[in-house]
Amino acid sequence: MQLTGMLWGRKLLDLVEYPHSEVRGPELSVDEIKDMIKRHGEVFIKPMFKGGVGKKGKSGLIGRAKNIIEALKEKERLYFAEHKDGFATVKADGVTFEGAVPAKYEVYFSISESTVFRAPTMTITHHGGVDIEELEPEKIANVPFDPLTGLKAFHVSNALASLGAPQEIISPLVQNLPKLWDLYNNYGMIMLEINPIRMMPGKGGRLTPVACDLKAAFDQDDPAWKRLGLPAHLFASDYSEFEQEINQLRTYQGQSDVFVMNDKGTITSPTFGGGANAMVTELLG
Repeated sequence: MQLTGMLWGRKLLDLVEYPHSEVRGPELSVDEIKDMIKRHGEVFIKPMFKGGVGKKGKSGLIGRAKNIIEALKEKERLYFAEHKDGFATVKADGVTFEGAVPAKYEVYFSISESTVFRAPTMTITHHGGVDIEELEPEKIANVPFDPLTGLKAFHVSNALASLGAPQEIISPLVQNLPKLWDLYNNYGMIMLEINPIRMMPGKGGRLTPVACDLKAAFDQDDPAWKRLGLPAHLFASDYSEFEQEINQLRTYQGQSDVFVMNDKGTITSPTFGGGANAMVTELLG
């Protein structure tokens, strides 16, 4: 179960009072778009896909506009945009409007379960805004920590210092990033990624770490995610009859699910339960 984008991501961040960019949905009127452009100078228009869909920027699926004509043109282009993600071709269902955040620095941050360290691990770099895989290992810090005590300020401070990060970004990040552990730990997440965090200058030149994109993955067997009150349709990969029909079994038999990896494939193996899925993965892998 994955969630991407800031339309719902901002609601998660609000739970822990983490600063984020202004984000509005496709219901925005022309006057409201004009007002948003006037306040921010520029808006970004992004298509809304179901589930966890990446590489949108590299595919030219992020528009930017400094006036209402450009904004409406990008909205029309992206509202039902199609995007090839692995074997699947996914189709957007709406767009978001996000206010531009001026910044000199961009930061990548994530928390995930590490099979290497057998512990939750923070990954951070001050060379954010790009795919983390494209960076040299020496520019990235991976810091495992004890889940009983959680992510602390010194974890963030030590990691950034070891990377040689600019001093002016360390203090704001130290004050804010530990909040994200509460979000990760309290709502059944197995991965939380924010890229980029843009360091926006404020009063007196002090920087504020503003989240501009979010990706989260949830443990379906952990009921804590249900406390978020997210609609079930967010976690469907598409509207295919096959997927919708099988997913109705959730109502009758535990947490059964199906995900269509390749609708033109020759093997169909609906399986239920972690053990069954692991067995099929080994047999077919």
